[in-house]
Amino acid sequence: MSLCDLAPAHIRAISPYQPGKPISELAREMGLAEESIVKLASNENPLGVGEKAREAMLKAVTEIARYPDGNGYELKDALHRRYGVGHNQIVLGNGSNDVLELAARAFLGPGIDAVYSQHAFAVYPLATQEAGARGIEVPAKHFGHDLEAMLAAITPTTRVLFIANPNNPTGTFLPGAEIEAFLARVPEHVLVVLDEAYTEYLSPEQRYDAIAWLKRFPNLLISRTFSKAYGLAGLRVGYGLASPAVIDLLNRVRQPFNVCSLGLVAAAAALFDDEFLARSYELNRAGMAQLTAGFAELGLDWIPSAGNFVTFKVGNGAAVNQALLKQGVIVRPIGAYGMPEWLRVSIGLESENARFLEALPVALG
Repeated sequence: MSLCDLAPAHIRAISPYQPGKPISELAREMGLAEESIVKLASNENPLGVGEKAREAMLKAVTEIARYPDGNGYELKDALHRRYGVGHNQIVLGNGSNDVLELAARAFLGPGIDAVYSQHAFAVYPLATQEAGARGIEVPAKHFGHDLEAMLAAITPTTRVLFIANPNNPTGTFLPGAEIEAFLARVPEHVLVVLDEAYTEYLSPEQRYDAIAWLKRFPNLLISRTFSKAYGLAGLRVGYGLASPAVIDLLNRVRQPFNVCSLGLVAAAAALFDDEFLARSYELNRAGMAQLTAGFAELGLDWIPSAGNFVTFKVGNGAAVNQALLKQGVIVRPIGAYGMPEWLRVSIGLESENARFLEALPVALG
């Protein structure tokens, strides 16, 4: 028996998260020029980084030899000014993935349950399994969260319940009023993690104020990121908002210096770059219309999405994905989410969307 065989069984059973294929990797595999490849797999902002965040990073780069502020005061203060939350209600993460894992690390363990939906973000079961807890996957309703079924799935040993709104990878959306009513019925011993990684892409009529709920629900943790609409995916900056008691526990398991110096200053600047955020929203809205019109023309089904991506049905997802890769177009296969007949495509620039729509009929055969 080897050393690795002696590792905990729940760790050895983990299937690692598979990120979107990098452009450089596809170029090597297919012998393609990198500049000819279009990547629409990881829900990144096609506009890149905003000017305010860029300027903040350039000013901060001279201090890169020093450790970052482990408490993240500047970014926390920006979040305080933006959302009216106290510094003691904020935890910072190496991306919102880190915040999700902090919640699992602080509240889960052997003999404890976590509840999440079928077709929801892969990190929920991964973080649960890493903690040695039992995952309870609730069947999806129209590819999204069935809140009544999730409520019924809660046991006396449930400590965490994950909700993604909008949901990744399906893009489904729950109205704020439904989530608020759900929170009022969740037992106090269950931490509800509301993952709002794509909340900036919601239309005006869909938007709701989850932060206002923190005063009423001490068992609510809101998780958000700067990786999507704010265009800072490469810096890995996320944050969680909750009661001071919950945040205190998360900080006990948080790694020191878990957000880099450039990430801290860039996120603080990006948070107030309303012009860039508005451009990102409008580009996404137009791109969504462009892609769904293309799907309609091809006679393909898709799931209406509130995020910056759309999931569409192709039959053999793996085969169509491979055919797209050969043409230098990277999208996301989601067979691991129990959807082998579907693919997910991120909204890109108009020209990138057009390139994808040109390649898709060829891939479909």
